[in-house]
Amino acid sequence: MFLAKAATIVVAIVLVIGAIAAAGSRQRRASKRGEIVIERLNDHLEDLHDAVREEVIDPATLKLDNKARSKREKEEAKAETKRAKAEAKDKAKEKAKEKAKPKGESSQGANAAIPENKSSNDARLDDAPSRRKRIYVLDFDGDVAAEEVSSLREEITTVLSIAEPCDEIILKLESPGGMVHAYGLAASQLQRIKDAKIPLTICVDKVAASGGYMMACLADKLVAAPFAIIGTIGVVVQLPNF
Repeated sequence: MFLAKAATIVVAIVLVIGAIAAAGSRQRRASKRGEIVIERLNDHLEDLHDAVREEVIDPATLKLDNKARSKREKEEAKAETKRAKAEAKDKAKEKAKEKAKPKGESSQGANAAIPENKSSNDARLDDAPSRRKRIYVLDFDGDVAAEEVSSLREEITTVLSIAEPCDEIILKLESPGGMVHAYGLAASQLQRIKDAKIPLTICVDKVAASGGYMMACLADKLVAAPFAIIGTIGVVVQLPNF
């Protein structure tokens, strides 16, 4: 009798443990499925672009530019609607032809492409060669991990969306250097300015060493305070010496 009770208790414990293990296994499998998050980055970048435009363009020109932009968007929407209707109409005609033709005959669809309706207002109103030169000032205060590189990348993206080769970008740089890959990424952001053919001036008040010096080397013009530290590329290596 005692053995039967003991066996019953053991079986019950095993069943409970098995149920817990099965539940945990199902939960682990469910957690491995993951998820997909879709975020529209264009909206954020367009907001930054509009914010800069409102600051650098005079109100009268900005008003005209916004008006032309609104008109262009309406024309593009109309052209898209017209193109969609034409495509639907062509498909309906093709289906009607297929039904009307005897079996065995094939038809080749000839959907005529509708040319895009480009507005004459596509040119930006502030691109006139007579406009005054604009100077965009950015800051980069780097640490060992160059944690400000994300902000620098976003700022450069915003400026490049509106700046022209006649403008200039000034970067106030302070950095003792740090991780190679982090400062390599920071330097690559400055290379984007060079690729856009926009003059880049880098100003150093105190120090631009190591990775900071790598960034400074991308400048078209480097301005440094009299006692600023520029340079000093060093690597720390530990080697066994027996």
